[in-house]
Amino acid sequence: MSDHDVKDLGLAPAGNKRILWADRHMPVLASIRERFEKEKPLEGTRLSACLHVTAETANLMRTLNAGGADTLLCASNPLSTQDDVAASLVQDFDVKTFSVNGEDNDTYYAHIKAAIEHRPQITFDDGADLVSMLHSDYSDQIPEVKCSMEETTTGVIRLEAMKNAGALKIPVVAVNDADSKHLFDNRYGTGQSTVDGIIRATDILLAGKTFVVGGYGMCGRGLASRARGMGAHVVVTEVDPLRALEAAMDGFDVMSMTEAADIGDIFCTVTGNTTVLEKRHFEKMKDGAVIANSGHFNVEIDIDSLKEISGEVNEGVRDYVDEYILKNGNRVYLLGKGRLINLVAAEGHPASVMDMSFSVQALMAEYTVKNDFEVSVHKVPKEIDELVAALKLESMGIEIDTLSDKQKTYLESWEEGT
Repeated sequence: MSDHDVKDLGLAPAGNKRILWADRHMPVLASIRERFEKEKPLEGTRLSACLHVTAETANLMRTLNAGGADTLLCASNPLSTQDDVAASLVQDFDVKTFSVNGEDNDTYYAHIKAAIEHRPQITFDDGADLVSMLHSDYSDQIPEVKCSMEETTTGVIRLEAMKNAGALKIPVVAVNDADSKHLFDNRYGTGQSTVDGIIRATDILLAGKTFVVGGYGMCGRGLASRARGMGAHVVVTEVDPLRALEAAMDGFDVMSMTEAADIGDIFCTVTGNTTVLEKRHFEKMKDGAVIANSGHFNVEIDIDSLKEISGEVNEGVRDYVDEYILKNGNRVYLLGKGRLINLVAAEGHPASVMDMSFSVQALMAEYTVKNDFEVSVHKVPKEIDELVAALKLESMGIEIDTLSDKQKTYLESWEEGT
């Protein structure tokens, strides 16, 4: 391959407009980019990123470039790429970009190979596909990689599994677990963008519908809250007793997916696990049920078993909507081929929330260059988490209190009681 593989460079002007619009809503990242341009903390660093190729990601790549990095970007999902953004990254911002919306699996993995063959010293991942391929097919390059950043819950789960199995050979930072990331990006970003994707794909009215949320992590919390705000009756399913209890005390009906399958109008999985919706659930669903996924991979819905119990499949009855007519006569509508509906049918998280997530990513790239890590899965340092939150508050015009010397002394001591 050359230094890019995008759909059409002629789309660059439209992508440029989209990137600059997002930039207006990412003031924290813009302030970091301004400093990076002056200080060049990433000078001479080769960096490969496997992320969703969106306008927000483009502004992260611009920031890394401003810091002096030699950057390459590929897609972390075959259906989430904004082709005009990919074109503009190549044409206007000097980012090697390998990403085409709708690319097949072979092309998807060829693009990840291109990212690894860039011989990165730092990697950014969204689901750990790049790191997984690095370990399995390019183990000779592992000594060259100083650290990797993981953006998603699913990716952190995979990397923890690698660590526990003794398979992990490089240091990884769980950017997803930073408070300034998952408390906002996962909850508010996923919540809003998932509802947006479902509505764009179906034009369905949520008010009065029974909306089943599979999983009550931060993404599930956000989705349940937003669906309720649109007037839906929300049901939550869980396997974790503490999260299930929290959902119940947040005012949602909590039940098993088997129970929910009987009553749901819309189902959306956000667990990071596999086969959350499977054959026994499809067979119980009412005629016209809508199913979607907003977890990372397309394994949360067992599409193969859905095909097995269907007498007829009509693809593309609407954009991103496939109709499965079950042998019992009921219709089930699968959205976005079971992939991330908020990125397939909508535009992903709003820029203002990605501002924090990508600011953490940029600052961690700088931190990685300046510090060494042992092989493990690491947390984002508290000072970076708090800095990003403070900068975001400042950009919103919000001032907060600070501790007085007396209060600091009180918190640091144990002698003083009532």
